[in-house]
Amino acid sequence: MKAAVFHNPKDIRVDTVEDPIIEESRDAILRVTSTAICGSDLHIYNGMFPQPRNMVLGHEFMGIVEEVGRGVKNLKVGDRVVVPFPISCGTCHFCNMSLPTHCENSNTEHYGPEGGLLKGKGAALFGYTDLYGGYNGGQAELVRVPYADYGPRKVPENLTDEQVLFLTDIFPTGWAGIDWADMKGGETVVVWGCGPVGIMAMKSAWLRGAKRVIGVDIQRYRLEIARKSANAETINAGDVDAVELIRELTGGYGADVCVDAVGMEADRNALEKAMNVLQMEKGSMKVLEKCFDSVRRGGTVSVLGVYGTPYNNFPLHQWFDKGIILKGGQAWVHNYIDHLLDLVKTGKVVLDDIITHSVPLADAAKMYDIFNKKEDNCLKVILKP
Repeated sequence: MKAAVFHNPKDIRVDTVEDPIIEESRDAILRVTSTAICGSDLHIYNGMFPQPRNMVLGHEFMGIVEEVGRGVKNLKVGDRVVVPFPISCGTCHFCNMSLPTHCENSNTEHYGPEGGLLKGKGAALFGYTDLYGGYNGGQAELVRVPYADYGPRKVPENLTDEQVLFLTDIFPTGWAGIDWADMKGGETVVVWGCGPVGIMAMKSAWLRGAKRVIGVDIQRYRLEIARKSANAETINAGDVDAVELIRELTGGYGADVCVDAVGMEADRNALEKAMNVLQMEKGSMKVLEKCFDSVRRGGTVSVLGVYGTPYNNFPLHQWFDKGIILKGGQAWVHNYIDHLLDLVKTGKVVLDDIITHSVPLADAAKMYDIFNKKEDNCLKVILKP
């Protein structure tokens, strides 16, 4: 089969690799019909997470069931399914606590309580380095899906791939950032980062009763899409002091909820990059700092952007003084996906209006480069095997 394979940082190739096979009784094999490049894939592409061997990338995918293991009773050949990006067993201690991203059975080699950089990781993720299980991902013609009796969800035939594909990751992730804020209605929500996850957080904020939704970014095309797709007010942080403007717009208090939808690959100047090297940090936590600055006292900061290393000068004093509620992590997709699918089916949310590029899988390497460089107004790429 053909697949998008990571070889080295900035080196993605569409190679011919072996077809996956059933390895465990709860496996299924899917023929992928649509897959996407995620901003999180760029962390591997840019070398932010180490990956010493070749690996098929991709954790946002859906397709048609080609084969099932003998333990899979709820799926049959020909079923069309969408697949959550975490690989979770559904039966372990943490899955039983409704914490599927902390599954203790899917990432046995690197799992543990530490949550450290190189050891003690949580549940496995499709196509997301050996540290997260070493499973090949779905940017391919075929993919093996472990625990297929727990993760995949059947989707109605009257919905296109594009309408439901983002139930794999970015919509549940955006939803998580708002769900963690325990909104009561009437809040001002500021989302730092108008990429795909940020825009999904904005859409989710409206669905959860926000009074005002504001998106912050430095890329004009992203801000334009946020206005059109999520009906958000926008702030270009490259033109104004975004923190001061947020305070001005909220009577001097700050936002009720701030969402960090950027993570460690925030835009940095040369001095900031040099300091990261000296402090042995990957990327920057500057957006998290902006969230702490712009949230009101007693407000909530949700962290959806990925952070992979410790950071010096973490603003612990600010968190303490302002009484900020801080939540973050990988989204609990399995908990949310059925409700979110209903929102799509009933037309209460539209997901496919952020797609800017839909291309054959053969163009994966080119699209990784374009997406990474933020060229051609590229916000969300769909690959068609």
